[in-house]
Amino acid sequence: MTVSFFKIFFFVSFVFSPLLANNSSVLVFGGKTGWIGKKIVKLLEESEHDVVCAESRLENRESILREIEEVNPIVIINCAGVTGVPNVDWCETHQIETVRTNIIGTLNLIDIAHSKNIHLTNFNTGCIYEYDEEHEMGSGIGFTEEDRPNFDGSFYSKTKILLEQLVLLYPNVLNLRVRMPISSQMEPKNFVAKITKYEKVINIPNSMTILDDLLPIAVDMTLKEVKGNFNFVNPGTLSHNEILDFYIEYVDPSFIYSNFTVEEQNRILVGKRSNNELSCKKLLELYPEIPEASRSIHRVFERMASEESVSD
Repeated sequence: MTVSFFKIFFFVSFVFSPLLANNSSVLVFGGKTGWIGKKIVKLLEESEHDVVCAESRLENRESILREIEEVNPIVIINCAGVTGVPNVDWCETHQIETVRTNIIGTLNLIDIAHSKNIHLTNFNTGCIYEYDEEHEMGSGIGFTEEDRPNFDGSFYSKTKILLEQLVLLYPNVLNLRVRMPISSQMEPKNFVAKITKYEKVINIPNSMTILDDLLPIAVDMTLKEVKGNFNFVNPGTLSHNEILDFYIEYVDPSFIYSNFTVEEQNRILVGKRSNNELSCKKLLELYPEIPEASRSIHRVFERMASEESVSD
């Protein structure tokens, strides 16, 4: 029922979009190589919208300016940035490179878009909080967009806190806070794929972004030029164990995993990891049909299992 709703919703949004009527371009940074960026481009192309994948690197302000002037987009979507390979610990040892892209580069793009009066959607992170006394694990009380970030245990998160403070000064920006993104394709950046590669996992509930549900909404918000800061997650939480149990049930019955504590995890990582629940009340006011994470994850694994069987 929900899947068909989103298909209809997405089609109607594009058919009646003034941007589509004007055949205007959407310029996507990170659209050529980025995991989320490529999915955004595919959604736009499937709607027969004019999409341009940016060639400019965020660090090169002059190149960005030239490209924006050449393309003359009606809106811009930024999915570019560095998270590091194989994980965000890379940022701990490449701090200048991280700042250059995640702060200076992103601000280059946003500042130019503002000077050209162009709406920009910025994909950011919600990994800037950790459970505390006011937002206890399992309480259902999530951090809102107004709550001050309280997690800077990794250099990646530190840069994102600084970036968000500056990004939100610009009135042309929609800032989407993504967390532990999941899709029904077993791609390397998929949170499911990541944790199946770990020898041990923690068992803590977290807010998560199920891309199958939320990326069409990101595109719709962009086309409608919604602005402001949004926790971009499904309602509710999922734990690592819940996800891996579903993986075993739907995809690989032979898979085995084991747990360790956060303290044990911290000893093998360079930087700490954020664990939190984000409130998506603000997002649900605009899109009340977003399914609970605990409900949506079943459909994710059903589709994943179907794709796995086809590939076999």
